[in-house]
Amino acid sequence: MRLKRILTLSIVCLGIATHAYAQFGVPNLLKYDKRRFHFGFTLGYNNFNYRISSKPDLAEYDSLMLVHTRPMSGFSLGIVTNLRLGKYFDLRFIPGLSFGDRYIDYTVRYPDGSEIITPKNVESVYLDLPILFKYKSSRMLNNIRAYVIAGGQYTFDMISAKKRKAPANGDIVVKLNPHDVQAQVGVGFDFYCTYFKFSTELKMSFGFINMLVPEDNMYATSVTGLHAKNLQISFIFE
Repeated sequence: MRLKRILTLSIVCLGIATHAYAQFGVPNLLKYDKRRFHFGFTLGYNNFNYRISSKPDLAEYDSLMLVHTRPMSGFSLGIVTNLRLGKYFDLRFIPGLSFGDRYIDYTVRYPDGSEIITPKNVESVYLDLPILFKYKSSRMLNNIRAYVIAGGQYTFDMISAKKRKAPANGDIVVKLNPHDVQAQVGVGFDFYCTYFKFSTELKMSFGFINMLVPEDNMYATSVTGLHAKNLQISFIFE
């Protein structure tokens, strides 16, 4: 069902972009780019993952053979505040919420030779506070602009497992720090429609902070680094 919703949203957004393209002979929103400020909202599809570093030799853990991450999908919502710095440059602040999860998989070999993957689910609800510089081209076909963005963001995981207690069944929880600082880069297109501007954007985020909380268990000590690596596809209405 999630994939179906994403496809439906993509088709609707593609229709809006096609409508703008079809009007390339009639420039829309001629005064729009001269405004000092403008506002909007964004809807996004996320793919959360980690850059993981494990110990080069896992022999000390006997049965542990491999540690890797498995990305999962999520979504995001944000409010756009755009400050015009010049003809081709903007400064953008887009606070929002991102929802998603991912898995850290531990492959364990048992004495009988069988291998079992033990997944550790990491759920997150992030408060994102990005500040981005946007460099945009001149209008193409009157109603289209290409652009690139770069900047950084602070994120706070509001449901971080850092202080979560182990469940009654004795299962070990992989604990992560709630704070992160990330670099962001991306590309996109602006489409000037009759009454609003619609944008599609592809953006990558790379975390600087090791998110793993050190603890005295196999799942934590076998990993030396865990850094965020996220992909986001956004649909922006301004």
